[in-house]
Amino acid sequence: MHAPGLFDLTDHLARLSATGDPLEALDCHVNFEALRPVLVAALGYGERPKGGRPPYDAVVMFKVLVLASMHNLSDERMEFLIRDRFSWLRFLGFQIGEPTPDQKTIWLFREKLT
Repeated sequence: MHAPGLFDLTDHLARLSATGDPLEALDCHVNFEALRPVLVAALGYGERPKGGRPPYDAVVMFKVLVLASMHNLSDERMEFLIRDRFSWLRFLGFQIGEPTPDQKTIWLFREKLT
């Protein structure tokens, strides 16, 4: 096994794009940002008291629910696959090593939204 190069991840993602990453197509055709005002209002995101970890971005969490629904996955499995799949990380806007939502966070977001 060789040591990873500086551009290995970029090259890998470019190859995913070249073969037709369906999540890139979904992101191109659906304006998720247009949902932000509705999501923020429904979730009651606004001024928060100081302290505690800020919530994940509402649009990112909505995209998590879209992925879970598309693949019929449990919150526990979503937690793993978000960390595991480069295309999902890219779709959600996370960098490798960055904290990602855990199963409880996904569940709480879904409950709060409904």
